[in-house]
Parts: sequence; C-alpha cells; structure tokens
Amino acid sequence: QVQLVESGGGLVQPGGSLRLSCAASGFTFRRYAMRWYRQAPGKERELVATVTLTDSTNYADFVKGRFTISRDNAKNTVYLRMNSLKPEDTAVYYCNVPAFNAWGQGTLVTVSS
Repeated sequence: QVQLVESGGGLVQPGGSLRLSCAASGFTFRRYAMRWYRQAPGKERELVATVTLTDSTNYADFVKGRFTISRDNAKNTVYLRMNSLKPEDTAVYYCNVPAFNAWGQGTLVTVSS
C-alpha cells in the first residue's frame, strides 16, 4: 500500500531554514506528482507546493521565493526546502500523492524566537 513518511520538522528561529523530507513507498514514485500541504492550528489544510513527474513546480503565493520543492526519483523522496521562515509558517506539514489521495503523518514545523 502507499506509504509516506515525513521528517525534518522542528523548532527554528524566524529567518532560519529547514528541509523536510518525505519517503514514499508502495507505488512507482517517478510516475506521479507529489505535493506538500500544511495545516496551522485552528486553520484548514492548505496546498504549499507541487512537483510533477517532469519536475515542473508550482507554489502557493505565500511561499514563492522562499520554499523549494524537489524530488529524487532514485530515493523515492520528495523534499521541501524552506528558507526565510516566518512565525506564520508554523504548521504541521504533510506529504501527499494526489493520484491516490494518500497522506503522511505530518511533521511539525515551529518558527519562534
């Protein structure tokens, strides 16, 4: 079955950086688009970034220029590099395969001084 395991979250100061990873299994990774979502406390889950099977990328306006999504098909892993983090980026970040509506367990990112 499809499994997604996120890692890399933690506490970081404003202006800092983190790289999230999502290890995928149970499907032919290179054939599918991958996404990162996030959900802040008391808010709905929102789409952060998408990477297609051809490495095209799309970003939500609130992360453009700060976050970078990428994939390594040899490792069945998708990444989210987050720079210039702000307190409003605090959320649980989830990996998603839209074709299967599959989700990971999430990884918490807290941006605070």
